[in-house]
Amino acid sequence: MSDKNYILAIESSCDDTGAAIIEGNKILSNVVASQKIHEIYGGVVPELASRAHQQNIVPVVDQALKQANIKKEDLKAIAYTRGPGLMGSLLVGGSFAKSFSQSLNIPLIEVNHMQAHILANFIDDANVDKPTFPFLCLTVSGGHTQIVKINNYFDMEILGETIDDAAGEAFDKAGKILNLPYPAGPIIDKKSKIGNPTKFTFAKPKIEGLNFSFSGFKTSVLYFIQKEEKNNPNFIEENIDDLCASIQRSIVNILMDKVQKAIQQTGINQIAIAGGVSANSEIRERLLEGEEKFGWKTYIPKFAYTTDNAAMIAMVGTLKYDHKIFTENTTKSVAKYHI
Repeated sequence: MSDKNYILAIESSCDDTGAAIIEGNKILSNVVASQKIHEIYGGVVPELASRAHQQNIVPVVDQALKQANIKKEDLKAIAYTRGPGLMGSLLVGGSFAKSFSQSLNIPLIEVNHMQAHILANFIDDANVDKPTFPFLCLTVSGGHTQIVKINNYFDMEILGETIDDAAGEAFDKAGKILNLPYPAGPIIDKKSKIGNPTKFTFAKPKIEGLNFSFSGFKTSVLYFIQKEEKNNPNFIEENIDDLCASIQRSIVNILMDKVQKAIQQTGINQIAIAGGVSANSEIRERLLEGEEKFGWKTYIPKFAYTTDNAAMIAMVGTLKYDHKIFTENTTKSVAKYHI
């Protein structure tokens, strides 16, 4: 048995099965098995996701151990995603983590998925600099859009969040209207690079405070496309790049307006980003532009730590291990789990 604090982390909140090994703040392995089957349905099918997790979890964990060049007997604890997420998917990861920790007689650590997205910024190679407390984090994913104030590792306050669709859903639903395959976000991002972002305009939700809303934006895109296709059935095909660029600019404008407002209200000029949609190139560019334009400091983790992955679960795991924050084997997975 090693004297180093190796921790295994398991992520299974949605449609990616992940396992990672961490020692200190250094990621030794980060393995992800993606599920392609959902593409033909235009979205994640929960039952299919949980079945795929059952098939993937053992080989993914085995691969993570091999890449880290350690044995299971070297592990000091096991961290897993308790929630939020799809219940069937969470149960697979949680059940495996509980049985594995019990068989090895080592501590079990439950992790909030959204908290993990934020704390991924503290992984050794996530970015050059690390944020200092307090800082703000724009968390954008398929199911969540939030502005969070981080007072310390385990004290977080949601200042604003979506009241309906999240930014990721806005990208995917707009993509579906444009007949793009799922997931549409990366495709819209790619096409927007050669399109005109000011060619078309869409409704901008008027939501007070720091909350978000994207349902009205999605409806605006739908009605606009339906109107244009009546006059020109080939409208989407002939304008796809400009449409993608205009849609992306509109979504990012909504996000950036709230970020700027949050910084003004709190007086905190450190802003980090987290979540799968934070891989979007325009979000990253606009935040970096804000450093010169508004004087804030931006923390942008590398791509591997933005989408759902076990490395971010491992980061929380090692922090909780250091503080001896463990959980019972009877702890239940939860689909909704607030920070």
